[in-house]
Amino acid sequence: MEVAVDISLYPLDADFVPPIKDVIERLHKHDGIEVWTNAMSTQLFGDFDVVMQALKQEIGTTFEQLPKAIFTIRILNNPTVRNE
Repeated sequence: MEVAVDISLYPLDADFVPPIKDVIERLHKHDGIEVWTNAMSTQLFGDFDVVMQALKQEIGTTFEQLPKAIFTIRILNNPTVRNE
């Protein structure tokens, strides 16, 4: 099953930009996932199992690196339209 995921990271730190860029760069390295970014969030498109495994890995890495961080995630199954 294909999914579209909208994810945002809110590092609870004054220097919040580097951790956000790091997560996006790591997500781009996963095969089988299309990654789009904009000023508000990052969108992931791909097979449910592939996307969820990438999210599990990268959220875990982020939580190990940062003392406090919030992720917000919305997941849509069977997306039919992708807007830029």
